[in-house]
Amino acid sequence: MAEETLLDRLDGIENRFQEVATLITDPAVIADMRRYVHLSKEYKDLEKLVALTARYRRLTDDILEAHSILDTETDADMRDMAKAQLDEAQRSLPALEEEIKIQLIPADPEDSKNAILEIRGGTGGDEAAIFAGDLFKMYQKYCESRGWEFSVTGFSEGAAGGFKEVVVAVSGEGVYGTLKYESGVHRVQRVPATETQGRVHTSAATVAVLPEAEPFDVEINEGEIKWDTFRSGGAGGQNVNKVESGVRLRYNWKNPNTGIVEEILIECTETRDQPKNKARALSRLRTFIYDKEHQKYVDDIASRRKTMVSTGDRSAKIRTYNYPQGRITDHRINYTVYNLQAFIDGDLQDVIDHLIIAENAEKLKADEL
Repeated sequence: MAEETLLDRLDGIENRFQEVATLITDPAVIADMRRYVHLSKEYKDLEKLVALTARYRRLTDDILEAHSILDTETDADMRDMAKAQLDEAQRSLPALEEEIKIQLIPADPEDSKNAILEIRGGTGGDEAAIFAGDLFKMYQKYCESRGWEFSVTGFSEGAAGGFKEVVVAVSGEGVYGTLKYESGVHRVQRVPATETQGRVHTSAATVAVLPEAEPFDVEINEGEIKWDTFRSGGAGGQNVNKVESGVRLRYNWKNPNTGIVEEILIECTETRDQPKNKARALSRLRTFIYDKEHQKYVDDIASRRKTMVSTGDRSAKIRTYNYPQGRITDHRINYTVYNLQAFIDGDLQDVIDHLIIAENAEKLKADEL
């Protein structure tokens, strides 16, 4: 991209930033919560780009000033200072340009959302459920290291441990934009605890990461929701056995993509507080509908980008955990490391960083920036 074209685009970014800064102080905008939230996010996104633009202008000004001095100045000290200024600016400019180009790529509007993390045991019977439990602990430790809130909203335990299914709400800054790379099939190769002959088995678990819907992202007629309450099972003492804190909702929803009316059934037994369980069940209902209604959008984006990093395809095998070799392999970017125990203990950031870099490279190529 030519320098003049890049500066022209940055001029437009700065103008939009000033416009948004004015809009978010307008009482009419503040009264429209949906618009206000959208503009506030845009302001935050543009703020970083405007700061990078200021640095870019300073560097280009330094280069012009240094050339001017070298063209006209005869004093040796002044020329040495100009050469040093020119060298420093020219060294810094390429990396800054790349950072700006990445920031100019339109961000996925979902990246800043909280996420719903669903982990299910796949092929492999009891061992698959145990592995799903290992993945649950891995994500729990990773989210704790990021300072994110990690809250179980529903689960079904495996007969030999782990989970047949577990659903978690994760909240914090940039949660979905980070965890979305984890969607897909995770394969494990190891000697299961249930194996008596010492043979290595291959099992799998699926991970789905969905952007959590805000109340104004989808329209739900709450008057049509049918609620049931029941006593939660499992450990927990007399309260669990005597108080109907578990909730179940049923909602008939017409899929706009197919025209078919579907009954959605959601249960929540996470807390001993029935109102809290109702609120969490309602949040899961919004997220389910949001995901279904936006699947066509997700598919269109995936086919347009043709990226193998985060297509949203939840059936694709993305990673292998090989215990005999202590190896982790991410098949999307040919990433292999031999620190399996640290990885299972929540040290995921390096592979996520590599996935983000790979996707940004594909976006840059696709957008020809």
